[in-house]
Amino acid sequence: MPDSGILSAPLDAPAKSERRRRVRWVPPLLRRILAVNAVPLVLLLAALLYLDQYQNGLLQAEVSTLREQGRIYAGALGETAVREDEIDKPRLVPEMARPLLRRLTEPTPNAQAKVYAPDGMTVADSRVREGAGGAVVTEPLPPAVDRGPVLGTIGHIYDRLLSFLPHGNQIPMLDTGSTAAGADWQPDVREEVRLSGTNQSREMPPYIRRTQDNRLLVTVAEPVQRNRHTVGIILLTREAREVDDSLLAVRLSILGLFSLALVLTVMLSWYLSLTIARPILRLAGAAEQMREGRGRAGAVPPMLLERRDEIGELAGALSDSARALWARMDAIERFAADVAHEIKNPLSSIRSAIETLRRIEDPEKQRRLLAIIAEDVSRLDRLISDISDASRVDAELSRVATEPVDVAPILATLAEINETTRSEDAPHIDLSLGEGRLVVRAVEGRLVQVFRNLIGNALSFSPPRGRIGLSARDVGGMVEISVTDEGPGIPEAKLEHIFDRFYSERPQGESFGQHSGLGLSISRQIVEALKGRISAENRRDEHGQVVGASFTVRLPKAA
Repeated sequence: MPDSGILSAPLDAPAKSERRRRVRWVPPLLRRILAVNAVPLVLLLAALLYLDQYQNGLLQAEVSTLREQGRIYAGALGETAVREDEIDKPRLVPEMARPLLRRLTEPTPNAQAKVYAPDGMTVADSRVREGAGGAVVTEPLPPAVDRGPVLGTIGHIYDRLLSFLPHGNQIPMLDTGSTAAGADWQPDVREEVRLSGTNQSREMPPYIRRTQDNRLLVTVAEPVQRNRHTVGIILLTREAREVDDSLLAVRLSILGLFSLALVLTVMLSWYLSLTIARPILRLAGAAEQMREGRGRAGAVPPMLLERRDEIGELAGALSDSARALWARMDAIERFAADVAHEIKNPLSSIRSAIETLRRIEDPEKQRRLLAIIAEDVSRLDRLISDISDASRVDAELSRVATEPVDVAPILATLAEINETTRSEDAPHIDLSLGEGRLVVRAVEGRLVQVFRNLIGNALSFSPPRGRIGLSARDVGGMVEISVTDEGPGIPEAKLEHIFDRFYSERPQGESFGQHSGLGLSISRQIVEALKGRISAENRRDEHGQVVGASFTVRLPKAA
């Protein structure tokens, strides 16, 4: 289709309906980014929280088991190692408590039991034995398990991470950095005996601590009673190696899961780099080539245009914009060449007339040359006015918002004006308006300009007392406006070229230079900017003879 105005169609015209942005609740690109960033973090957080609950559960089970064992020991000591003095006051007998305590703790080599009197003095210790010659031998707890620097570092990192997470009903632990919280640590025995005596239903809290050599020790305290009298307290301490072993296994599993998540994150990030970052860089390079004038055709890689995501839409929009920009630049170049050519003709005529005027002395010839100069000046004035109007059309239509315009009163007013002002021999206008609403979205002033151009063109080609048809009707989702005349018609080879700039096909007898050849071109420019279409054809009778021309404008109906 030939160019329809100073500039080609608006930038978003090429394949605009195909490039409409589809509304999505979650676009594909956003889903990918959310998956890459959220899934590994959710997995890691869930694993850390699960580890916290798991550790708490193991410690609770360890405390429950140790407390039950301490109650058994306290009950055995209360029944066996207690004697009543002459005033019926029960007390612990160390000579009876020591061997009994050793026998009770023999099945548990990693545990230590201590029995204290109400005044805080040690009555018995399962780790203290009599050696040869009556010497006292203290057997330490088994040495701590050396897990190596790597596993130790892993445990330290997990402990640090867990310290930042919210904890539920977790068993409180003593300060691990305190030197007092070692293997020989003991609570305030006197206070525990006092509280146990005042409230026998009170359950003494457990004491959990990690020593300087990385041992996890659990201590429970149970009162030793006889006839509801507290005669002492037994402290049962055991190293919770099973808890550490279970936690280590879980931590190693979480480390493996984290490593897998990290690998997946790196792979998905690389995938996103290949599918998003690099294509965007390629589009930026294509835009740079277009800016430098080296990307006129094929600047956007075809593989990006074939994508069915946001990158593909961006590539398509960039390609369409580039084609539209180049089309506009070509249109501007052609228009500049056409303007130069059209202006040069009257200027050449004026220059020749002036040069001739200087050499002749005949007054009659001088008047004729001056008349020629005046006609060429008038022609230049009309040409520049039409060029200025054509230049403003595209910019104006791109800025001004369209609004619903009723076509019927506009056509009726134009027909009434023509009938009122026409001369006796001028053609008549027959107005025919169809049923329904004939409302389109347009700029009213420019739409009136189109109708005036078409009616003026029909008046200039119609014979005296001819008939001009002016009609409008509703055709589906379009409003169709037709202007017909009874003139000589349009040469078949010129049906499209009549809309070209500066094309002029004037009726016989009309003086040269009365029209600039931009009227129909401006009309097409306006109609296409309003998302419509204008066409021309010849009217024929039943014998196939041309009986006039018909111009048809189709515009979308207003919603």
